[in-house]
Amino acid sequence: MMTAPPRKPATVLIVDDEAGLRRVLGRYLERHGYRVLSAGTAESAYELLAAETADALLLDIHLPTMSGLALYLAIIHRWPALEGHIAIMTGDAEAEEVRTWLNHHHCTVLRKPFNLQHVADWVSSALQRDRSTGAMDA
Repeated sequence: MMTAPPRKPATVLIVDDEAGLRRVLGRYLERHGYRVLSAGTAESAYELLAAETADALLLDIHLPTMSGLALYLAIIHRWPALEGHIAIMTGDAEAEEVRTWLNHHHCTVLRKPFNLQHVADWVSSALQRDRSTGAMDA
């Protein structure tokens, strides 16, 4: 009797300039069975995505040299299959710039401070949509 090879864990990329937040989120998601990558800048996140495959992204809006909103657009332009698999993390969800941007780009917003279980639930939900539609299967 043949057994199926173990399924490799889904990979989540956390992009936030706050190292402590990346660590907390990363540990929590790893305990839930995910492989976690992290980046503190937009540039390092983009380079990581060029080298590694991510199944979901948690993206802070306020990054040092490039806004997370601009990075979101660059990512979905280069990797369109990631659309719907990126959540924006912010404490400024009501700011005019953010509201205007969200009116034009439909994307999940995780408001800081957030409940870690809500983050894990979003990741699971994004990956379930993926499996039910086969969108990212190659």
